[in-house]
Amino acid sequence: MDKLLESLHSIALQAGEVIMEHYHDHVAVMEKADKSPVTAADLAANEVIVQHLRQLTPEIPILSEESAVISWEQRKSWERFWLVDPLDGTKEFLRKNGEFTVNIALIDNGKPVLAVVYAPALSKAWLGNGEQAWLVSEAGKEKIRVRSAEIPTVVGSRSHPSPALADFLTQIGPHKLAEVGSSLKFCLVAEGRAQYYPRLGPTMMWDTAAGQCIAESAGAKVTNIAGEVLSYHREELLNPFFTVSL
Repeated sequence: MDKLLESLHSIALQAGEVIMEHYHDHVAVMEKADKSPVTAADLAANEVIVQHLRQLTPEIPILSEESAVISWEQRKSWERFWLVDPLDGTKEFLRKNGEFTVNIALIDNGKPVLAVVYAPALSKAWLGNGEQAWLVSEAGKEKIRVRSAEIPTVVGSRSHPSPALADFLTQIGPHKLAEVGSSLKFCLVAEGRAQYYPRLGPTMMWDTAAGQCIAESAGAKVTNIAGEVLSYHREELLNPFFTVSL
């Protein structure tokens, strides 16, 4: 499993290189059917990831945001599959604030069990194997774990603020609030730099699987509003609202 995780990290790094080749250029933006933006960087990174995953594990199918939609009739028989968002945080990428990531997760019976989240502009990667999580940066590789705080930090979305967030914050009491893009919110909880990430707005499966694996590997809980663990063996690609907490 560790060797597979190392391979995932390598694939994410290669995808990140391709993304950064586009980062400082004028980027043409196209619009998908759901009105969300997609760029040449998204598509180029997707091609790199899908090609390498097929070489690495030809027997494991791939579901990617930028790939053609695969029907539930086909997906429901998948016990294991790769779930990929080649460029999570396209709006952050276009704003050039560095808060975008490459997300790759292995789903086993509905649960993300192996993952990498890589932020190429920040030169940071987060790895998780379901039991342990690591941060890999220019300083080296270190184990990370969730941490409590007397005054908790709550991370929210810069691009997708939610009216329901105010109610959540009232329930928590005294807190600090930080806005950050993409899957970095999961990673901040995993590192212990934040204690809560409430997502009370729409996300898709590929947006969250890798980040969920990192957070859970570091000791966090990722549950829907009813307190149930998010499962990825389902027809609906849209996620329910959820929270990440200690």
